[in-house]
Amino acid sequence: MEKPLISVIVPIYMIDHYVGICIESIINQTYKNLEIILVDDGGKDRCPEICDLYASKDSRIKVIHKPNGGLVSARKAGLQQSDGAYISYVDGDDWIGPGFIEGLYTAAETGNADMVCAGQTRDLFSKSEHFTNAIAPGIYEGERLKWLWQNMISYGLYYRPGISTYVWNKLFKREVLLSLQSAVDNRLSIGEDGAVTYPALLSCSRVAVVENVAYHYRQREDSMLKQSAGYSSEAQKLRYLYNYMMKWASRTDPELNIKSQVTDYVLSIALMRSGGRLLQDDFSTFDTAYYGKDVVIYSAGTFGQQLVNRFNETGHCNVAAWIDDDYWEYRRCCLDVDPVESITSLPYDYVLIATVDGMVAETVEKRLLDLGVSKEKILTVTVPEVKVQLVDRFLDVDVIKAEEAKRKREVLSHA
Repeated sequence: MEKPLISVIVPIYMIDHYVGICIESIINQTYKNLEIILVDDGGKDRCPEICDLYASKDSRIKVIHKPNGGLVSARKAGLQQSDGAYISYVDGDDWIGPGFIEGLYTAAETGNADMVCAGQTRDLFSKSEHFTNAIAPGIYEGERLKWLWQNMISYGLYYRPGISTYVWNKLFKREVLLSLQSAVDNRLSIGEDGAVTYPALLSCSRVAVVENVAYHYRQREDSMLKQSAGYSSEAQKLRYLYNYMMKWASRTDPELNIKSQVTDYVLSIALMRSGGRLLQDDFSTFDTAYYGKDVVIYSAGTFGQQLVNRFNETGHCNVAAWIDDDYWEYRRCCLDVDPVESITSLPYDYVLIATVDGMVAETVEKRLLDLGVSKEKILTVTVPEVKVQLVDRFLDVDVIKAEEAKRKREVLSHA
């Protein structure tokens, strides 16, 4: 008996250095009954030619050429042209191990699951790191599935998702995904995966969570560097996300706490993208004891980069050092980051741990204590209990734009 057709949708835009590796990894899957849909989203590089070349070599490949419309519109276009009983996504600059699709399909079939949620491997230059979902592997149905719904977006210490937001390490039954992906606001460009993943989970009768980490997410050098411009454009994008997801949440069972989970989700992104600072009312997600002091920033990811940017703008404190375990990778991106161990020879007043994940913060704090850092000098993210009002403040685009304009005038007046 032939196995069912699985559609693999690949959004592609301006990644001609990587897309060949991605396509080859899909062609060479041990699961052969695939429909591979390459969506060229109007790129001006050689991606369109590469897609057409591969289509001429493998009859399973279908190419869609469309004007640039963003990731959401590309995924929609691919889904509309798909015929598979199951749907999977692979981003065009990533790649998958040979047994990835086979593993997801086996989990779906043996568990009679509507959706399979896997882990992933992050490839950062020469380093690979495995990540799995916070919620344990297994089949979830009935009361267990209800518990999963109650914890899928926000689970445990602030903030960690129970199931990762990404659509690309999942396998969906077609009927679960079709209407949900088609309804997503095309304007979403932050959190667009979560806007599909979590409504899809809530539409399932059975869900399989697996430890498969054969999806390789490529952390590109250009994606490591976050914009240093003002936060207002990010706030607008987050407003689109928040409005879309809260509209969905308002239709869900109150027992599942979806509204509260969505608030946690969007607020966590806002904290990272803003550096946890609201300049207009001088709010900081860290204890403000660090104001006017010499600080060390731990982490050079999105949160850490934006925190450094905000401090450089406001002068609330002096960044004495910036440390990260992957310091040499960030140096390759021209960021002045040092190894974590260097803190033993640095003068500073406080260390700010730039993560919204409470479990990660606990691990980092323990490491710093082992390096001789005083507990009183370590500051971690604190979030008020009343989070809805805080989200509204972080997404008040007009106020944020006005503050940015004011800061810009002040800088120019002192130039």
